[in-house]
Amino acid sequence: MKNHLLIFAFLVLLSTGASAQKKFSVYAVGFYNLENLFDFTHDEGKNDSEFLPTGSYHWDEMKYTHKLRNMARVLADMGTDKLPQVGCTFIGVSEVENAHVMTDLVNQPPLKARNYQFVHVEGPDRRGVDCALIYNPALFTVRNVKLVPYVPTLAKDSAYVTRGFLTVSGTLAGEHVTAIVCHWPSRFSGSYYRELAAEQVKALKDSLLRDDPDCKVMVMGDMNDDPTNRSMYDVLSAKEEIGKVDDGDMYNPWYNLLAKKGLGTLTYQGSPNLFDQIVLTPNLLDRKGLKDFSTLKYFSHQIFRRDYLFQTEGAYKGQTKRTTAGGVWLDGYSDHLPVVLYLVKELKD
Repeated sequence: MKNHLLIFAFLVLLSTGASAQKKFSVYAVGFYNLENLFDFTHDEGKNDSEFLPTGSYHWDEMKYTHKLRNMARVLADMGTDKLPQVGCTFIGVSEVENAHVMTDLVNQPPLKARNYQFVHVEGPDRRGVDCALIYNPALFTVRNVKLVPYVPTLAKDSAYVTRGFLTVSGTLAGEHVTAIVCHWPSRFSGSYYRELAAEQVKALKDSLLRDDPDCKVMVMGDMNDDPTNRSMYDVLSAKEEIGKVDDGDMYNPWYNLLAKKGLGTLTYQGSPNLFDQIVLTPNLLDRKGLKDFSTLKYFSHQIFRRDYLFQTEGAYKGQTKRTTAGGVWLDGYSDHLPVVLYLVKELKD
């Protein structure tokens, strides 16, 4: 099975000399906030009344079916800019209600064609939304799954029981890789709650590296904070330049997209935010500039954009085309754009 990866190898010029051409295997990983992927039946103990036929969204089988189709289209397209036949090796997702919607999602034709599977653990969120990971088992072998709970520190924080940190460890390109899929507390909470999430994710990341220093860790998710906010930059210590990344830090390739280029994955009151991020441990970086890609290394990243993801007319022209806006069903996608990150590993003769 691994031999088929050679089909997806491409040539990368690492210097100006033609003799420096080398072949690499390329892998895409992504994250996408699916914006309320709910089915249309009630889950006991969950506050999902809005997404019932009698609820405010008048959510029914037809709308649910369209939502599945639209989400599958995006997920299947992610990563195809560099890997048109393959797409992403794995994609973290947020705002999914349960295992039922994930089963229906991976059974959509464009995802089923790649035999995508999923990992999901039911969490404590009162609205019933969780994180999950879809993956291509031909490229990524899942070894261990756990949902690490988000732990409020004060008694009054019981109101903020929310999504945990879905931690999926496995094998990619023969290496130990772990994805920590997050959906941190919302902006309606104070920044303290996201900084607490960052503190807990950092402790989780550090524990994974203590167990195996060679483990390649990616923290991904909707952080509800920008790369420039304290939770990401100071607490998680996700730095904007590879040269600034020390052993205990992480690298945040999205920082400069927002800070220098003004690009984001969503817009609020006319200003961009870049809440959707994938940040990397130092062992995924060529920190010394040696161009040693004998193990998996970061190569590039992108905010994933397609014309169909945007409004083409009306007051919200140019903004993301949501499923519903202003009480009107738009048959759209999400209020967030996806992000994709590419990894490479040198092929040996």
